[in-house]
Amino acid sequence: MLLIKNANVYAPESLGIKDLLIANGRIQAIENNIEKNKLFSQIWDAQEKIVTPGIIDQHVHIIGAGGKNGFHSMTPEIKMTDLISCGTTTVVGLLGTDGSSRSIKTLNAKTKSLINEGISAYMYTGYYGLDPIHLTESVKDDMMFIDNVLGCKIALADIRSSYPTPLELVRLLKDIRVGGMLASKKGILHIHLGALTDKMDVLFDLVENFEFPIEHISPTHVGRTKDLFEQAIKFAKLGGMIDITTGASKYTDPYKSVLYALEKGVDISKITFSSDGNAGLEKLDDKGKLIGFRKAPVDKNLEEVISLIKKGGVSIEDAFKIITKNPANNLGLTNKGIIKVGADADFCVFDSDLKLMDVLAHGVLMMENYDLKVNDSF
Repeated sequence: MLLIKNANVYAPESLGIKDLLIANGRIQAIENNIEKNKLFSQIWDAQEKIVTPGIIDQHVHIIGAGGKNGFHSMTPEIKMTDLISCGTTTVVGLLGTDGSSRSIKTLNAKTKSLINEGISAYMYTGYYGLDPIHLTESVKDDMMFIDNVLGCKIALADIRSSYPTPLELVRLLKDIRVGGMLASKKGILHIHLGALTDKMDVLFDLVENFEFPIEHISPTHVGRTKDLFEQAIKFAKLGGMIDITTGASKYTDPYKSVLYALEKGVDISKITFSSDGNAGLEKLDDKGKLIGFRKAPVDKNLEEVISLIKKGGVSIEDAFKIITKNPANNLGLTNKGIIKVGADADFCVFDSDLKLMDVLAHGVLMMENYDLKVNDSF
């Protein structure tokens, strides 16, 4: 049992100075004062540092991505310590353009590897194409029988997509939703949006003409272009969750997109950040010539939230919802993204200047005083 004393808790709503009792990887009590007891195996004084839920990144290429410039442009697998270093304690892995050399089975194995190393990991079945790649015989069966599958990915408005019709999409959504219902999952269709002119048109068709529940439709990369983001604002006002990419695919600083959306009347509960971490990006010289490749960073979610607070004037509790409570709601993870009794003991701990000092996953101290306390398997 771990007792955390004197934590300035943002759940992400501000709770003030509290003591937190942790056992079996979950929060057992939140009180103004919990008396020290010899039964506690560890007592940790947070010294009134800011404690938030652990960060949830719902779009990471955990087994690598890229490859659009040839096999040599494929990115490597993610490391657990890369995620912990930026406060990410829950990750959702997925495939990208490539559904051939990148295996859905390898993706599933990587999620299990990250779980074994101490963090929470989930995945989407499918890839860019309409012909979903799955682990079992169907998307519905993946939803039902593979615990860590939360939904299915597909691409729209992109030259690499399958150009699916609304009817084809609604049938895919039906399989995701029904499989989720039978397995007590929410079930979402996670949608990569490209830069083609049709943008999110088909998604509005699903909601307005097919009357499909909007909460199961999860568009990402909505900040790729200004015109696309204007449509995303409309989608959010209809009740949908919109995901702004921080590591790639953005027309402006992501925190500025949030400020603009708030100005246009979008509720902050309908906005999330994800990194697109490990995506393959091009390196160009001053003349636009390709000179190499780089990985999309995984640490930009936290960086943009801090910019939202320091540069945008958004409160800590509202800003942190974008990378904790909101993605948990989008994914249907009821024990993630919030500090409450019964929730998973995933925490980020910050100093007064919002520098990340400590990270706990399932109640285990993974980073302390800015230094990692864990190692990758290799």
